[in-house]
Amino acid sequence: MLRLSRARLRLLAGAAVLIAPGVAAAAPANGSPAAANAPAVNAAATTADPAAASDPKDPTADQQAQAESGLNDVVVTATRRETNLQKTPIAINVLGAETIRERHVQSLLDLADGAVPSLRVATFEARQTALTVGIRGIVPLDANQPAREQGVGIYIDGVYLGRQHGLNAALFDVDRIEVLKGPQGTLFGRNTEGGALSIVTKAPSGKFDLRATAGVANYGGYNADLHIDLPEVNNISLKFDGVVQYQDPTTKNPLAGQKGWNYFDRRGGRVAVRWAPRDDFKADYAFDFGYDANSPFYSQLLNYNPNGCVAGAASASAGCVLPGTSPTSFTGTVKPLPGIVQVNGDDRMKTADIGVPQNPSIDKTHGTSLHLTYNPADWIELRSITAYRTVSSTQWDNSGGAHRVPVYAPNGLFSRYSLADLYQHQFSQEFQAVGSLPQIDYAAGLYYFTETANDDAATPSSNQWNANGTAYTIVDPLRGSNGFGSQPGFRSIDRASRAKSKSYAAYGQLTFTPDGFDALHLTAGGRYTHDDKSGTLFIVNNAPSRCPVAQNPAPLCTFSEKNDRFDPMATVAFDASADVHLYAKYASGYRAGGASSRSISYRSFGPETVNSYEVGAKTEFLDHRVRLNLAGYIMDRKNSQVDFSNVAPLGNGTTRNTLETINAPGTTRIRGVEADLTVNPVQGLTLTGSYAYTYTRIPPVLNPFTNVQQNVFIVYTPRNAASGSIDYSLPVAGASLRFHLDGNYAQATQTFDQYATKNDSSFIVNGRVALADIDLNDGRMLTISLWARNLFNEAHVYRRDPSNSLGALTTSGASSINNILGDYGNFNAPRTFGVEGSIRM
Repeated sequence: MLRLSRARLRLLAGAAVLIAPGVAAAAPANGSPAAANAPAVNAAATTADPAAASDPKDPTADQQAQAESGLNDVVVTATRRETNLQKTPIAINVLGAETIRERHVQSLLDLADGAVPSLRVATFEARQTALTVGIRGIVPLDANQPAREQGVGIYIDGVYLGRQHGLNAALFDVDRIEVLKGPQGTLFGRNTEGGALSIVTKAPSGKFDLRATAGVANYGGYNADLHIDLPEVNNISLKFDGVVQYQDPTTKNPLAGQKGWNYFDRRGGRVAVRWAPRDDFKADYAFDFGYDANSPFYSQLLNYNPNGCVAGAASASAGCVLPGTSPTSFTGTVKPLPGIVQVNGDDRMKTADIGVPQNPSIDKTHGTSLHLTYNPADWIELRSITAYRTVSSTQWDNSGGAHRVPVYAPNGLFSRYSLADLYQHQFSQEFQAVGSLPQIDYAAGLYYFTETANDDAATPSSNQWNANGTAYTIVDPLRGSNGFGSQPGFRSIDRASRAKSKSYAAYGQLTFTPDGFDALHLTAGGRYTHDDKSGTLFIVNNAPSRCPVAQNPAPLCTFSEKNDRFDPMATVAFDASADVHLYAKYASGYRAGGASSRSISYRSFGPETVNSYEVGAKTEFLDHRVRLNLAGYIMDRKNSQVDFSNVAPLGNGTTRNTLETINAPGTTRIRGVEADLTVNPVQGLTLTGSYAYTYTRIPPVLNPFTNVQQNVFIVYTPRNAASGSIDYSLPVAGASLRFHLDGNYAQATQTFDQYATKNDSSFIVNGRVALADIDLNDGRMLTISLWARNLFNEAHVYRRDPSNSLGALTTSGASSINNILGDYGNFNAPRTFGVEGSIRM
C-alpha cells in the first residue's frame, strides 16, 4: 500500500481544493453524467492557442463557428493517437500555428520569454549554439557534452533529437508545439523525466497551396519563408518549405571586422513527400537541413568586488567564501580594474568596452525520416518511423572580454576565447501498433536508438594588456597565447572525447472503459529500456588523458554503463460531466547516466529517476466560453545529477573549466501547481492566463572538489511564473483586424547548481497588430502585420555567475582572492520590432 508523506497529502489536498470550484462551476445543473459515446481517453490539459483548430483560409466561417460554439477544440497526439486536448489525461500546453505567429516565435529560444510558465528555455552559458530546456524543475545545467543527456525529450514529428546542439535552428512551418508535462517514459522513453516537447510540422495536403512571408525589423533584421504544397499526382503529394532569419548584433564589437553579440543568420529547407497508393497505406518521407550562424549574448561585468573581499581572516569577509570550501583566511589582493573596463549591472551595453576577435558560431543540422502507416483492419494501425539525423557545431565564444578571468596584469593575456566543436549522428527505428477494441484503446511499440558524438574544446586568450592597462593588442591567432592560438591546428586542446550510446525499448499502454460505466477510464502502461553507453576521453590539457590521473603513463580515461529500467504508469480518469474531466496519475521516468568530458578523470555518474503523482481537472463551462484546467503534482527524484564547476587560469594563456557531475544522495523534492484559463467572453475576443508554482529542494551534497558539504539548487526554475494574453479580432471591410498582446512573468531563480545567487525577475510583453485576410481576388489573401518582442524594452540579467566574485577553490585553510573581479552575467535580448507581409494563394 502506498504511503504518502504529510507534505504530499497537503499538496494533493490543496490541488483538490483548487479543482473543486472548477468542477462545481462546470457541472450541469441536472448533474447528468458524460454522454455514453465519450472517447475512451479523456482528462486534463490546456491550450495557449485559442485558434489552433481554425482554418486561416476561412476566417469568417471560423468566427461564426466560435460565436456559436465558443472555444475551438484542439487535437493533440500525446497518446500516439489523435485526441481532444480536453479529454486527454495528461497536463499539456499547446502552442498552435496562430499563437506562434502572433508571438513572432522564430526558434525555440523565443519561448524563453515564458509563454508556457512551467517550460523554461535558456542558452547554455551565453551561447545560442545549445539550449537548456526544462519542464517542472527537471532542468539540466550542462547537458551539452557527448555523454550527457537531456531531462526533457525534444521531438520533431515523432523523432527524438539526442543533443542540445542545433535546437535553436529556424522552425519549419510548424502546425503546433505540444508541451507534455511530467514523466513521459511510457510512450516517449528515456530522458523525458520532466516531460516532452513535441514539434509537429504541417504535412503535404495533396492540394495546391502557396504561402509566403517577408519582413524587415530593427537591428538590420529580416525574415522570409516560403511554403509550397503541390497537387497530388499519381498518389504522390509534395511540399517544400524554406526559411531565412537574420539579425545584426545587438551589442557592437569595437574591433573592426569582427562580429558583435546576439547576432544570428539562420537558413533552412525541407522537402516532404507523401505517397498514398491505397486508403489503408501511406508513406511520408522528409528531408531537412538547417544552418545557424550566431554569436553569444554579451557577458557584462555586473559589479566589482561586490563582497568587499580583502586579505585576512575569512570570518571578516564571510561573503567571499566559495560554497563548498571552508577557509580560515584569505590571501592575495583584488586587482584594480583598468580604466577602460566598464562595470554595468543596470542595463545591457550597446557597445562593448573591449574589442575582441569574435567569429560566428556555426550549427548545421541534417535529417531524413520515413513514416509508414498501414491499417490492415479497423481495430489496428501499424506504424514505422525510421530516422537519421546529424548535427555539427563549431563554437566561438569571446563574449567576456576583460569581464572574466584572467584578471588584469601588466602585459598580461586576457579575454577567454571559448572554442568547441561537436559532431553527432544518430539513427532511430520505432514500430508502433495503435488501435481500439470494444472498451479498450491501446498503443504498443518497439524502439531502437543509437548515436555517436565527438567533442573537443580549447580556451586561449585573444588579447594582451599593455604595461599600465591603458590599451591592449590582439595577439597572433596562431601562436600569441603562450605558443598557442585560436585557429584550428594551433590550439591547446583542453579536452577531446567520444561517446556512443545504444538504447532498446519495448512499451505498451492500455485504456479500459468498463461496459455500462462509460465515464470511467482506467489506463495502465509500462516501458522497458536497456541502455548501453560508453565513452573515451582522449585529451586533457593538451596531453593524452590518464586514469588514474596520478599515474604516468596510464591508460586513457574511459567509461561504460549499462542500465535496465522499467517505468510504469497508471491513470484513473473520470468524466464528471460532458465538460468536466478529472484524472489522477502515477508515472515514473529516468535520465540516463554518463560522464563529464570536462572532468580530468572522465568521472562517471549514474542515472537519475523520478516518481510523479499528479491530479488534474480539465473543465469547460458557460457554453464552452470558459476553459479552466488545473493540475497539482508531486515528484520525488532519486540520484539527482548535480554539476560542480571550477574555472581557473592555467598560466599558459588558457583558462580551464573543470566540471564534475555527481549523483546527489537522498530524495530531491519537486512540488507544483499549474492553472490555465481561456475565456471567450464575446465574439472575436479571447483572454488567456497561465500560472505555475514550482517548489524544489535538493538535499545538501559533498562538493567533489573539496569534500565539503554544501547546498545545491535546481536552475532556471522560478518559484512563481505566469503568462497571459489578449487576442481581439473584428471584421473590417471584408478583412480581419487582429490585435495580440501577451505578458510573461518569472520570479528570480538560480542559474548554477552550486550557487544560491539568483538572476533577475522578468516581465516581458510582446505584441502584434495585423490586417489579415485581405482578398486580392483569384483566391489570393494578403496579411500585413506589425510586431514587437519585449515591447517595453525590459532589461534583466537572465544568467548571473558569481564565481568571479568569490575566493578561490581550496582544500586547505587559505583561499586566494587574486582572481576576484565581480559577478558577470548576460542580459536578455532588447526590444525588437518589425513589419511583415504574408500572401496565400
